[in-house]
Order: sequence, then structure tokens, then C-alpha cells
Amino acid sequence: MKYHHYGVPTDKKLKDERHLPHLKMFVSGYGRNEYGIEWVRFEDGADYPELVKKVPHIAFEVDDIVKAIEGKNIIIEINSPSPGVLVAFIEDNGVPIEFIQVDRSIAEPGI
Repeated sequence: MKYHHYGVPTDKKLKDERHLPHLKMFVSGYGRNEYGIEWVRFEDGADYPELVKKVPHIAFEVDDIVKAIEGKNIIIEINSPSPGVLVAFIEDNGVPIEFIQVDRSIAEPGI
């Protein structure tokens, strides 16, 4: 597993945010700084655990997401936010942790 990004929830509208309507969220910053920091703002009523909406998370890229979350406290099941990308969240000691599996042959460049 390797570091992918650090996600920071925010309630402030950011000038460069991108709306992801199918996920009911806005993202900003990822790919625009050398540390992989991403800000996330959720739409009202977005169906995510409060832990994910309120507490920053760290994301790791893995080769096998099923294996990475096996036996863990899963708070967001495996899903595909975009072609070639699978994500899931676990909770560990009160912190949300995201795992990402990327098929770079079909995923958007820069993921």
C-alpha cells in the first residue's frame, strides 16, 4: 500500500472545487499540490457517515481492495466513483481511512 492523498472535510465553498453530482460532493486541490491534499465538501443530505464528513482521512492506494479491507471495520463499502477506480472506507481508532484500487488502463489520468 502507498500513500495516495489526505482528505480534509470542509463546509466552505472553494474557488477551484469540482462538483461530483453522482457522489453528492465537491472536491478541490487533489493533484494541485505536492502533498496530495484534497478538500471535500458534501451536499446537504449526502449519505455518508458523519465520521467521513467531519474527520480528515488518509487514503492509500492498494493492489487488492478486497484484501485490504478484509476483517476491518468497514464504514463505506467498496464502490466505484469513476471508471477504473474502486474505493472503500474503514474506521480505525476513530479515524476514517480510505483505500483506493486504480486500474490505470481505464482510469482518468492523474487519479
